[in-house]
Amino acid sequence: MTDQDDEYVIPPGGGVPWRDLQMTESNRPSERDLEITDVSRLVVQGNFPWSLVKVETDAGITGIGETFVGEESSDVARRVGELIVGENPLDIDRLMDHLEQERTGTGAFGRSAFAGIEIALWDIKGKLLDVPVYELLGGKYRDEVQIYCDTHAGESLAQAQKLDPQDVYTPESYARAARNVVDEGYTALKFDLDVRTHREIDTASRRLDNESIEHKASLIEAVREEIGYEIDLGVDLHWNFTVESAIRLGKKLEPFDLAWIEDPIPPEKTDGHRRIAQALDTPILTGENVTTVAGFQNLLQNDGVDVAAPDVNKTGGLRDLQRVATLCDLYGVPLAPHNISSPVGTVAGVHFAASIPNFLALEFHAADVPWWEDLVQRVDGSGPIIEDGYVDLPEGPGLGIELNDDVVERYLTDEFDGWE
Repeated sequence: MTDQDDEYVIPPGGGVPWRDLQMTESNRPSERDLEITDVSRLVVQGNFPWSLVKVETDAGITGIGETFVGEESSDVARRVGELIVGENPLDIDRLMDHLEQERTGTGAFGRSAFAGIEIALWDIKGKLLDVPVYELLGGKYRDEVQIYCDTHAGESLAQAQKLDPQDVYTPESYARAARNVVDEGYTALKFDLDVRTHREIDTASRRLDNESIEHKASLIEAVREEIGYEIDLGVDLHWNFTVESAIRLGKKLEPFDLAWIEDPIPPEKTDGHRRIAQALDTPILTGENVTTVAGFQNLLQNDGVDVAAPDVNKTGGLRDLQRVATLCDLYGVPLAPHNISSPVGTVAGVHFAASIPNFLALEFHAADVPWWEDLVQRVDGSGPIIEDGYVDLPEGPGLGIELNDDVVERYLTDEFDGWE
C-alpha cells in the first residue's frame, strides 16, 4: 500500500469473496417479490431447552423453525441470520448454500442453526403459495406419520444417583412404563439401556461386565413379557460402549426381536459400526450425531448402519434431510429420524417423513412434558398433534401450525424476555 491508497478494509470472512451467492434484487412478479427483514430467536424450557427461530418479511409473512436444543445454536442462528436479511426467502437452496459458503466450518452448531432458519423459510414459502410444506418437498407418500415414543429409562429416569441402580432400574419399572406407553396408543417405543448396574463402575473403559449385560437383558425381557412381540421395540445405548461389549450385549438381546440397537459406540467409529452390524442380526440404528450428507455417505459405503437416524434439527434442514433419505434409499436403508424437539421441529419432521418412501417412524421425546401439545395449535382445524401414536399430516399452509404466545411466554428461559 502507498499513502495514496484508500484505507484498507478487511473483507467479510477475511479473504477475497470469489463465490458470491447474494441476490438482493431478482426478476419476480410482485406477489413473489418479498424480502427478509429480520431473523430472531428465543428459547423455551421443555425437557430440553427448545430453540425457536422466527424469520420475518416485508410482506407480513412470518416463518418459524427450530434449531437443535440449547442456547448455542440459537446464538449462531441469530448471528448468521443477518447474512440473509434483504434476500428473497423463496430462494431456499441458494440461501442455504450462501450460509454454508459464508460460514464454512461452523460445525454441529452451525448446521443446527441453518436448519432452524431453513425450516422457517419453508414455512414462509408454504404460506405465500398457500400449500403445506410437504407439497413443496415433492408431495406425500402417506397421510399420517408413525411416532415412536422414547420411554427413557422406565419410570425412574435419572433417579439412581444415590441409590443402588438395580433398585431403581428394575424389570418392573420398565414393564410398567412400556404398558403405559402402549395404552396411550403407541405401537413403537424405545428404552434407554445405558443405565448403570453398579453404583461404582469404571465407565471410562466403556466395557460391560457379565452382570451388567444380564441386568439389561432382564429389563428387556420384562418389557416383552408385558407388551408382547407385536410392538416395535428399540433400545438406545448413547454411544457409550466398546465394540466387543456392544456385540456381547446385542447377542444377549437377540431373542427379544428388537427393532434396533441405537448408537452402541461413538459415532466416529465407522469401522466399529460395520463390525457390530456384521456380527448381529438385530439392526443397528445410528446417525443423530452425523450432521452432513457426506457423513451419511461414509456410513453407508462402509456398511455401518442398518437404520439411519438423522436428527430433524441438526442436519442442516429439510433439504439435506431429503438428500440423506435419497442416499439411504439407494442403499436400501430406512430412516427413523432422531427428534428431541418441541412441536415446531416435530411437525417439520412430519412433513419430511411424509415426503420420502423409506420412512419407519419419527421419535417423540417429550411424553413427560404435559404442556408439549399446548405450545402450538393447528391452523387447519383443532385436535392434538400426536394421537394414538400417529400425526395426521397438517394441511394448513406452511408447517400448518402457529405458536401459542401465552405458553411460549410462560416457559421462556431466564435469558429471554421475548424474541430477540
